[in-house]
Amino acid sequence: MLLGTLLVLFLLGGTGPASAHAALRGTDPEDGSVLKSAPRDITLTFTESVGLLEDSFRVLDPDGRRLRTGEPEHARGGAETARVTLPAKLAEGTYTVAWRVVSADSHPVSGAFTFSVGKPSLTTATVDTGPTEDPATKSLYNIARYLAYLAVALLIGTATFMAVCRPPDAPVLHRLLKAGWWTLLGATLALLVLRAPYESGEGPLGALSADSVTRTLTGRPGEVLLARLALLLVAALYLLRLARLRKPFGWAGAALAVGLAVTWAAGEHASAGIQVPVAMTSSALHLLATAVWLGGLTALLVTLYRARLTPAAVTRFSRVAFVSVTVLVVTGVYQSWRGLGSWDALTGTTYGRLLTLKLAAVVLLLGAAALSRRWTARLATVDAETAETAETAEAVVEAEAAVREKVPVGGPSLPEGPEAAPEPSAAEPPEPEPSAPVEAGSEQRSALRRSVLAEVAVGAAVLAVTTLLTSTLPGRAVAEAAAGTPAVVGASVTNVPFDVGTPGGHGKVQVTIDPGRVGDNSIEALVYGPDGGVSVVPELRISFTLPAKDIGPVDAELTDKGGYWGNSFLNLPIAGKWEMKVTVRTTEVDQVSETRTVVIR
Repeated sequence: MLLGTLLVLFLLGGTGPASAHAALRGTDPEDGSVLKSAPRDITLTFTESVGLLEDSFRVLDPDGRRLRTGEPEHARGGAETARVTLPAKLAEGTYTVAWRVVSADSHPVSGAFTFSVGKPSLTTATVDTGPTEDPATKSLYNIARYLAYLAVALLIGTATFMAVCRPPDAPVLHRLLKAGWWTLLGATLALLVLRAPYESGEGPLGALSADSVTRTLTGRPGEVLLARLALLLVAALYLLRLARLRKPFGWAGAALAVGLAVTWAAGEHASAGIQVPVAMTSSALHLLATAVWLGGLTALLVTLYRARLTPAAVTRFSRVAFVSVTVLVVTGVYQSWRGLGSWDALTGTTYGRLLTLKLAAVVLLLGAAALSRRWTARLATVDAETAETAETAEAVVEAEAAVREKVPVGGPSLPEGPEAAPEPSAAEPPEPEPSAPVEAGSEQRSALRRSVLAEVAVGAAVLAVTTLLTSTLPGRAVAEAAAGTPAVVGASVTNVPFDVGTPGGHGKVQVTIDPGRVGDNSIEALVYGPDGGVSVVPELRISFTLPAKDIGPVDAELTDKGGYWGNSFLNLPIAGKWEMKVTVRTTEVDQVSETRTVVIR
């Protein structure tokens, strides 16, 4: 299960544009504007505060040559801005600006736009806007983040399970603690090494330069990872001391767990946006509850297979798990509201769709947890009945022994000597040997093992979706960026005929791209049937490729809006002639793809 999840994460991690909490709200000069005179600088405004890189701006002249600009800086009094100074004299024509910054929640975000001085260029030069995302670096970074989530859950959850349940087979759980600690150490070191190339969009070897190490260690994400490493070293000393003294985990262990959870809250979505103190507290509690539940389940599963765990101990963990689920629900509702901002974002944004997938997985997880609680209750009942039966049987045996030892008053005395012993009867059959007793509650224990195993498997999938969710632009940020983008008059409308070769399987797709310029666009597609009326199809996909610059395919990520297909946030960063591929599926087996050229100004 874990290997499959990692492979899915690796494949998904290398696709799609960079995403983060901060979104571009506006540019000065505006995207696509034509200026009478050359500007002195370029200013970008984001929805949240951003960090700057040495190569945050690449400004290219009309011939595609890179201009010498000043050092990137924040505009006066605004950490949510990025500014760069331009040369004194700019030639007439269209300029391309490629930018890349780091969001306050540690994720890089990039894009491009154009402006013209005097008048637009008649032709668009082929330009290199610099690196946007290296698939290998992004995939390795996301895998390390996922392993860190698994490891901290295993570490905190196992420690909590040992403190609450006091299982008899402690050595195997100590090995789980070591596995969680070493995995978290390795994942944190990998994140620290890959941090610089992840921010700059370079390959993994970009981490070897001295500048990359310095930039990582002096930036806030690097400082958070260093704090996590320090806490891990303290945790190692604490675990060694407890193992030597054979003492249970105490308040010091709880403080270390809280400290580790805060390092996640300080480096993810909670550290930027609205209500930061409340959000960071909620995020830390959410991670702690997840770790106690899922990590504790793993420890419970291992103990159920390796040792006999009393029903009372299972019941105690069940109570802890119930409290964890309650905390998860409360903090999860708050974080969903904070990230989405509106109901439309639940289906209209990637963040909302991933959140829906996570909620579905959590529902499955809660179903498996309900089964586990039911089998735990049955096991406790069987154990209580067994204990009562054993006490009754012991009382009967003691009573019979007392009767045998008691000499009856006035009864006949037994003759003394060997002749007094009666001869055994030859016809008396020998007593049968007792058969091996069947362990009480074995059926309930087997069922409990299966339900806990299902919980652990679904929990691993939930953590995989969480990893993707924390690196995806929240719906609230998408809406804020859209609200700050000025409307532009004009749209591109393209009719694409199609024919799947079956009776009635032809028509056309009308695709509208508004405003049809570089940057963010909205795209709407209407499918018309043979009779000219609007037709409903099970699937419609559109992607864009710019062959001149080897860009794409860029998936339009259309969703069914009820009568038409659309997406409000299609980003096409470079002007030129794009190839638009339209794929229409009319039935479960019939589909056709057509390609048309669209001009993005």
